[in-house]
Amino acid sequence: MIGDARFDTVAIHHAAQAGYHLAAEAYERVRPSYPTRALAVLADALDLKPGQRVADLGAGTGKFTRLLALTGAQVVAVEPVAAMRSRLTELLPQVTAVDGVAEATGLADGAVDAVVAAQAWHWFDGPAALSEIERVTGPDGRLGLVWNTLDVTVPWVAAYSRVYQEWRTSELPVHTDGSWRTAFEGRSGWSKLASAHVPNPYLTDRDGVLGQALTSSRISTLDEDSREQVRAELVAVLDRFPDTRGERIEIPYVTDVYWTAKR
Repeated sequence: MIGDARFDTVAIHHAAQAGYHLAAEAYERVRPSYPTRALAVLADALDLKPGQRVADLGAGTGKFTRLLALTGAQVVAVEPVAAMRSRLTELLPQVTAVDGVAEATGLADGAVDAVVAAQAWHWFDGPAALSEIERVTGPDGRLGLVWNTLDVTVPWVAAYSRVYQEWRTSELPVHTDGSWRTAFEGRSGWSKLASAHVPNPYLTDRDGVLGQALTSSRISTLDEDSREQVRAELVAVLDRFPDTRGERIEIPYVTDVYWTAKR
């Protein structure tokens, strides 16, 4: 571990705890990675290089963790879901993985130089997570946020997304509504968020497209009949559009990268 651990118990959102526990294996298989250009942007913005220490919050199965390791920085993955963390350690034995949440990482004061959250910040209590990040980073601490976002201007993606939204409950957070930004508004001690947006088309097959929704925290916790209904509705969407009738389907993602630093 990077430094001596300090750990306070903070509850993880029950949907994330249950959904990602059930879908850990499928999540690793069907979810897209991130473009090297997005990594390059973030590595430059956060000064990630050998000799630096970075924590990956909500690391999941290590989709972004493995890219952070390529920078040469010392990486610690913080992941509260045991099934996800187990899969991460199988795939990345060289990375330290700890049981913790963004609001209580278990890391020592000043343990890292930078923190990253990929596909995860919207699950956090933003103000509490920022307080924890302020504690575990030094005076020059940096923070990066990353999301793969579907391009809903594409007709079949818009129809696909509507199916998911119909099954989503209001209690489940999403990053696309922008509410995650409120934690940074008026927060002293941090620079204004900067951003970059990198195309990230993901080529997969029909099962891979279906898996994007079926491994979500909401859908993976439904009963079997409901999951089959969701699957049938998604298949109907794919059958409707020429772009999604073939064996190979390109999912138009954009990787959104945001960063800020202590000042």
